[in-house]
Amino acid sequence: MSDSIAFVPTMGALHAGHLELIEHARKLSDEVVVSIFVNPLQFENPDDLAKYPRDIEGDTEKALSAGATRVWAPTFDEIYPSEIVKISAGELGQRFEGRERVAHFDGVLTVVNRLFQNVKPNFAIFGEKDFQQLFIIKNWVKENQIPVEIISHPTVRDSDGLALSSRNQRLSAADRKSALIIHQALGALTKEEMLQILATEPGFKLDYAEIIDEESFEIANLESLHKRGIIAGWVNGLRLIDNSPMGFVR
Repeated sequence: MSDSIAFVPTMGALHAGHLELIEHARKLSDEVVVSIFVNPLQFENPDDLAKYPRDIEGDTEKALSAGATRVWAPTFDEIYPSEIVKISAGELGQRFEGRERVAHFDGVLTVVNRLFQNVKPNFAIFGEKDFQQLFIIKNWVKENQIPVEIISHPTVRDSDGLALSSRNQRLSAADRKSALIIHQALGALTKEEMLQILATEPGFKLDYAEIIDEESFEIANLESLHKRGIIAGWVNGLRLIDNSPMGFVR
C-alpha cells in the first residue's frame, strides 16, 4: 500500500466533493498526491478562465486535512515546458459537452497526460459528476495501455440534491432554486419525462437531456443494461451539468 501513489487531479476551488475524492484516495494508498492546476486548454471562454476561483493556500489546507500527503500546484511552464501537442478525444469528444465546448476534452486529455507523466500514480480518482470526462479518460487509458487505474467516485450532493461543483458555488439563491430542476429531472425514468420536468422551470435553459448507455456512451436502447441520464443547460448564463443512473438519483 505504501509503495503506491493515489492521485487526485483538481483545478482548485476545493469543496466537499473534492475532499471525498481525497479521502477515497487515502483508502487506496498511504501516499496521496493532489494537484491544483487551472488548465487553460479546457476553457473555450477567456472570461471563464479569468473568473475561475483561485485559493492555493486555502485549497492546500483543505487537501492536507482530508488526507493528502502532498499538494502540487505546478506552473504553466512545468506542465507545458515546450510546444503543446494536444491529444485528441476523438468523436465522442465532439458530442454532448464537446459540441458546446469545442476542444474541451482534447485539453482535458492533454493535461491529464502531463499530470500522469509527472506524478506517475498507480491510481487516479475522478468524480462521476463529469461523467463524459470520466468515460473519455478511462477509454484513453485503456486504449493506450497507460499503467494507471482510474477510480470513479459517485457525485457528491448538497442536502437539497444539487451536485457540488466549483461552478455551482457561483449561483445566487434564486438561481440555485432554478438549478434544482436538473436534480428533479434526473429522477425520471424516460427521456420524455425528463424533458417535461425541465420544461416546468423558466429559469433553466436546456442544452441537452439524454439517456445514454454507460458502457458505450451511445444513446441507450432496449438492450442497454446500465442507463444514465445526462443533462446540461444554463441558469442565468451559468452552464451546469449533472447526471445519474436512471431511476437512482441520490
